[in-house]
Formats: sequence, C-alpha cells, structure tokens
Amino acid sequence: MSMTPPPGWYRDPHAPHLERWWDGTAWTEHRRAPEAAAGPLPPPGEGGTGGGRAKAVALTTAGAVLVAAVVTGAVFLGGDDGDPGTRTGPTATAPPPAPRTSPPSPSTSPSESPAGAPAVVEDPLNGITFPLPDGWVRPENVAEDDVVMTTDGTYDCPGEGSVCRHGLVVSRTVTASDETSPELLAKEDIPEAADEAFHEDAVGRRPYGGLESHEVVKSGPVAVAGRAGYLVRWRVTTAEGPGGYVQSLVFPSSVGTGSPVLVRYVFDAGEDGPPLADMDRITEGIRSVTDADSGGGVGSSIGPTD
Repeated sequence: MSMTPPPGWYRDPHAPHLERWWDGTAWTEHRRAPEAAAGPLPPPGEGGTGGGRAKAVALTTAGAVLVAAVVTGAVFLGGDDGDPGTRTGPTATAPPPAPRTSPPSPSTSPSESPAGAPAVVEDPLNGITFPLPDGWVRPENVAEDDVVMTTDGTYDCPGEGSVCRHGLVVSRTVTASDETSPELLAKEDIPEAADEAFHEDAVGRRPYGGLESHEVVKSGPVAVAGRAGYLVRWRVTTAEGPGGYVQSLVFPSSVGTGSPVLVRYVFDAGEDGPPLADMDRITEGIRSVTDADSGGGVGSSIGPTD
C-alpha cells in the first residue's frame, strides 16, 4: 500500500521560505507565505468554502507566489505517471542556496619566506643549517667540493690561476679517520686546509704564489648546535697577495653515521676580504635541522692561544 501525505499545505522543497499545496498525489503550483497559514485550507479554485478568508490569504500571498513562480517556474517532482510514494514528499526540504562570496584576495604564496626571516643554507648530509651573513651567497659555479657559501663575486687571483673568491665555507663529514676527538681532528685538518686554500690548488697552480708561513691566532673548545666541538684558526702569509685566514672546526654529528662534522673557513686578509668576525657569527648560527632550538655559539672559554 502506497503511503502518501494527505492533501495540504507543506514547506516547498524548492522554496523553503514558502508553503506549497500537495494535492495528495503531486505538487500544485499554489504557494503561500507561512505567516498567512490558517489551517490546512485548500487553495483557491480547488474545492472548499474558504470564502472571504481564502480570498484574503490569496491576496496576502500573491506577491510571494509570483516571485516564487518566476524563480522556480512550473516545477513538478517526478513524472505524472509514477508512483507518488517514490517522489520527493512534501515533508522534504531543499537547503537554501549557498551565499555568494567574493573571490579571495591575493595573498603571499606559502612557498615565500616570511618578511624579515633570516637567510640560511642547509647541509642535508650532515643535518645542519648555516646562517647566511650579508655579503655571502649560496655557491654557484664553484669548483671546490662541499662548499655551502661564498662571498659574492670573484676577482683575478694575484698568482697563478684565473679567478679567486674573498671567502668560502666548506662543510664535510670526517670519514678518512677513525678518530672522534674534535680537538685532534681540528688540529690534524688545519695544515691541509691551509695548503688547499692558499698554497696549491687541485690542478697544481698557486693562486697566491704559495704559502710562506702561518701563526695560530685562535684555538679552543666551542659549542656548536649544543654539541662540544673544537676549532683552530691560522693567519697565513702568502708569496703574493695579502694572505688570509683559515679555520678548521670539528663537532659531533647527530645524523647519519654519526661521524664528526668538519667545517672549513677560508677568508682573504685584504681590505676586500670578509670581516673576520663572520667566522664566529657563522659558527654561532649553526643549527641542527632536527633541533632548531638547540643552543650553539662560541663558548666563553675560546680565546687566542699561542
């Protein structure tokens, strides 16, 4: 047995702000405002003796019916020859249309760095980041291995070779030695670092005419990204040019194989070279990528030694 609602006024599923007449079989085109409801009276012209009261209802709802008719048109639910029980019944309501919204205003792309954010470069192999001071850039067209930053621009080398840079920073993993002491590793590395930077390059040329002498200007323990490291800094004299500074910094790694990390600093000593304080600034700013809030920086125990 088909269960269909009896004839009466029900909420219009296509215009929820109105009521619509259900004749027991299908929706009619008669609509009215809910405020005008006064019981389940049949619409004008469909039987009953509403008399003047029905006429008043018709008059008060004529405007709403006209607007609803224009908006919704002559809409019938289902076909005329289907089972009324399978149609959308008069108790169903349609959700109100979604409000129009203005297009979103342009915004900063998520990929853009927030204004004022400090510039950093990352060494993913060793799991650390370095601050990028003013005057320094990410490496481009650099022949040396493992360079993480250089000073901006190049110049003609004073000795053999084509072009030189006023400063560079190299980050490597110590794999050629079983030694794990940062102090011993830094002291072992500093002569090699000085030779590669200021004595002879990989193809046998001497960009600064060769290394003539050196003096230790700083050495001692240092805290790097919350770990106990050690650094050694030399001032070197070259046959040509103003000479320079080279520093070997070693500290334990917290990623990968756990092999110590070696960071080399090479600075020209001339007036065009980077400020020597940048060595300490960069060291202080080294951070672990897994512990951005870790402590770091040059410890108070560091000072010049003979």
